[in-house]
Amino acid sequence: MVYSPLLFNTQLGQQKPESIINKNTQCPFCDRKNLTGILAEKGPFLLIKNKYPVLKDTFQTVLIETLDCNGDLSNYPKDYLHDLISFGVEKWLEMENYPEYRSVLFFKNHGPKSGGSIFHPHMQIVGLKNIDYRQSLTWDFFEGLVINEKNQVQLNISTKPRVGFYEFNIILNDLKNLDQMADYIQITVHFLLNHFSKNCDSYNIFFYHFEDHIIAKIMPRFITSPIFIGYAIPQVSNLAEEIVAKVKELYHLL
Repeated sequence: MVYSPLLFNTQLGQQKPESIINKNTQCPFCDRKNLTGILAEKGPFLLIKNKYPVLKDTFQTVLIETLDCNGDLSNYPKDYLHDLISFGVEKWLEMENYPEYRSVLFFKNHGPKSGGSIFHPHMQIVGLKNIDYRQSLTWDFFEGLVINEKNQVQLNISTKPRVGFYEFNIILNDLKNLDQMADYIQITVHFLLNHFSKNCDSYNIFFYHFEDHIIAKIMPRFITSPIFIGYAIPQVSNLAEEIVAKVKELYHLL
């Protein structure tokens, strides 16, 4: 399935602040008293309109995760983690019900190679008026070697990744088990940042609502393979089984 591309407003994009590389940039998400376009608030969680809506025919929002600019999803306390994922999924699914959107994206960028621009922990929810991302999905993208399965939630590593080389999938069958999904998300990002590779400082989380399932795909980010960029051919690592064993051992998922 090939989409017509989203039109990116380059002039507006050039005005966006950048605080991942440039540590001297004042963080706009820390200055809460001057934030505008607030859509929802729950404790420290804040959903706001994106001040720089660079994508045409979309509605772009930002979910600010924490008051702490140096916060990190990989070590949030369990109750905080559960409340955050619950809040994000709730607002994402609410936007899906708006008739003006064909589909709604929910994702997180972390680190200098993730495609983000603001260091402060946040996620994004983006309503697409003309594109249904689900038309490009197949179950192949989410199949993999099972690392653990608990409370009807599965954590695996892709054997047929969308991009490659390592993609972790968390498949949820029932929203009542959303806390288990949140736990697997935290385990995965903690592993990537602390035990996967000394060069891994970035990842993305992509959420999908596909055939009555909620799925989170977590990708460590490095320079993308030229074989994928040029030919859209993904690659899978021959070390996938070793990664499965290592995650099981480190996080007692035996």
